[in-house]
Order: sequence, then structure tokens, then C-alpha cells
Amino acid sequence: MARNKVEAPDAVELPVLDGEMLTANQNAMATMLISHSDDRDLVNQMLGQAQMADAFARFSVTVTTSKLAYVKENKLYRALSGKKGGDGHQFSGTWEEFCGLLGRSREQVDEDIRNLRVLGEAALDSMSRMGIGYREMRQYRRLPEDEQAALIEIAKAGDKDAFLDLAEEIISKHAKEKTELTQRLDDVNADYEAQGEVMAKRSGELDQARMDLEKARKRIQSATPDDVIKDLRSEVVALSFEIESKVMGPLREGFTQMAEHANETGQDHRTFKADLIRQLEITLATVRSEFHLPAHQGDSKPVWMAADEA
Repeated sequence: MARNKVEAPDAVELPVLDGEMLTANQNAMATMLISHSDDRDLVNQMLGQAQMADAFARFSVTVTTSKLAYVKENKLYRALSGKKGGDGHQFSGTWEEFCGLLGRSREQVDEDIRNLRVLGEAALDSMSRMGIGYREMRQYRRLPEDEQAALIEIAKAGDKDAFLDLAEEIISKHAKEKTELTQRLDDVNADYEAQGEVMAKRSGELDQARMDLEKARKRIQSATPDDVIKDLRSEVVALSFEIESKVMGPLREGFTQMAEHANETGQDHRTFKADLIRQLEITLATVRSEFHLPAHQGDSKPVWMAADEA
């Protein structure tokens, strides 16, 4: 069987690459910062080269950022002041304007410069090739120097998996530490708030006590002896009632529960209760002895219950 004749496609004529021009552009950009003494010429050349996509693509982001950092540090962008663009707009010579002429925002360029200064050219170049974004680099810049140095070394080696694993481990550790510190801070703040409330309460109580004391002092100064002793007796009687209510209330209730427990278990708590009563009796006897108080006579009512006392 005869083979069908296949017609050869028309040859496509490719444009000839001007290798010399590309090489010249590369050399010009590499030596730009040291070969020009005129600031205006340097800025103009950088802006011109930014338009040369073929030549510009040959350089890494870090090289460009290094030059931009130099321009910013030395304020070479001011050389644009007074010049006019193609649309007739007159430049004012600001850093933001210069970044805009390069097709980038001031914030983005400043972020690149910060990354360059902290991470270094080699690490930044490698991270850029790995696709590491601004958010991640911002986190890396905030790391302690030792952990930052470890990341930079792995980034220089170009091992993306190892870099991402280490970065994730470090970030997770710091996130955990941040959570713990936040909790501790919350606890401390809660303690301070509680202490503040206690201090405020004590301060209020102290102020009230001072007011009461001042009132009592003025009352005593202006009162007759009979009025003074009458007030003192009223206060003492009130305290006596309070003590008696404690004995006949909570203390008696406690004794009742202990008696029920004794009935249920067969344990004898009478000695324990007797010791408590004995201690109260000793306390009262001590007060009686200190003030040389006479023993109660017969079944007469207490003096403070007499009609004239009331």
C-alpha cells in the first residue's frame, strides 16, 4: 500500500533574540548602584528598566528589593521632583509615587524591604520561590532570633517540605504559648479585679467606721454622763443578746445533730460538748473576775431588765 504524502508545515520564522541587549540590561541593573553618581540618572534608569519585561524577569525579587531599599534609604526618589510623566503629570518626588511608577504599592515595597532586612536575600529569594506569602513572612519576622535563624538556614537549602514542617511546628508552639500567657493574664486581671473589689469594700467599711467613730465622739462630748452610760449599756446588752442567740441558735442546733448522730451510731459525744460548754464558762468567768463582778443573787431579774434601766 502506498503511503499518503504528508505535507510539511510551513516554517514559522521566530524573531531573533538580541542576546547582547539582554546581557547589557542585566549588567546595567547589576552595577547600577555603584556606577551612577547622579541620583536622577539612577532613578530614571530603574524606571526605564522596570518597563523591560524580558530583562526585568531575569532578576530575583531580592535583587530588586535590595535596590529599592537603597533608593528609599538614600531618598533617591526625590530626584523625580519636578519631572513630568507621559500624561503631563508633574511628579512631586515622594516614595509612594516612586513605588506607583514601578507598578507596586508603597505598603508592598515596604513589606518586601522589611522581609529582606530580617530574613536576608538568600532566604527571601528561596521563600519567594516556595510561594511563601507576606502573612507567613510577617510571622517569621516576629520569631525569636534562634528559631528565625533555623528557618532561614532551611530556606536557603531550598527544602520546601522541611521548611514548612519546621515553620508549622514553631508557629504552633508559639500559638500554644500565647494561649497560655493569655490565660495567665486573664487570671491575673481577675485577681486584680477581685482584690480591687475587696479593697473598695474595706475602704468603704473603714470610711463608715470613721464616720461612726466621729459621730460617737461628738455624741460623747455633748452628752451628759447619764446619756453616755445609757448608750453604753444599750450596746453591751445588744452584744449580750447576740452571744446568747449564737448559743441558743447555731451552737444548740449543732449539739442536737451530734445527739442524733450518737443515737444512730452509739457514739458518745457528751464529753466533747461538755468541753465546749466548759470553755464558754471559763471565758465568762474570766470576764467576771477581771471586772470584779458579784455573783447573781437569788432569782431576781438582771439589773438591765429593771424598769428604770429600760
